[in-house]
Amino acid sequence: MCNIATGAQYQTLNIWGVHDGFEGVDCRLRTTGDGDMDWPAGSATISVTDVTVTNEGLQGDHGRPGKRAVTLIQSEHLGAIGAMLGRDAVPPDALRRNLVVSGINLSALKGRQVQVGSTVLSFDVICAPCSRMEEALGKGGYSAVRGHGGWCASVVTPGLIRVGDKVAPI
Repeated sequence: MCNIATGAQYQTLNIWGVHDGFEGVDCRLRTTGDGDMDWPAGSATISVTDVTVTNEGLQGDHGRPGKRAVTLIQSEHLGAIGAMLGRDAVPPDALRRNLVVSGINLSALKGRQVQVGSTVLSFDVICAPCSRMEEALGKGGYSAVRGHGGWCASVVTPGLIRVGDKVAPI
């Protein structure tokens, strides 16, 4: 078992591509600035301490139902990606993953169901890097993320996820 990342650097879950009008969660809007990407029009990054997960993914996210409803990355990989780029750990929002977790090998969970809070996810496919990684991280960003980009999951049981929740295979 492990927890949703709760270290000083990762006190929030992250929802990417959330639009104005997101309700029900005390959140902080993060605008484009140093180290942040300017994603498609209308998109913004919002960090929250809890989030409702539906069959389509995180409530308020631009996700889609199916194998890519929720994306996860290990906080340990943020440092590895940074090291390959010759710098400190990359910020999790640069990779656009929904959840940052620590203390568990996500790759070992392929094809398995995992409980996160009251939500059950099925780890289906890797989150391969996209061409935006060069823009977000600089030259070599795409290659640095290969093998470290996290996993995509489908939602088996919708529920609530909070910072500090256990992440456990079932």
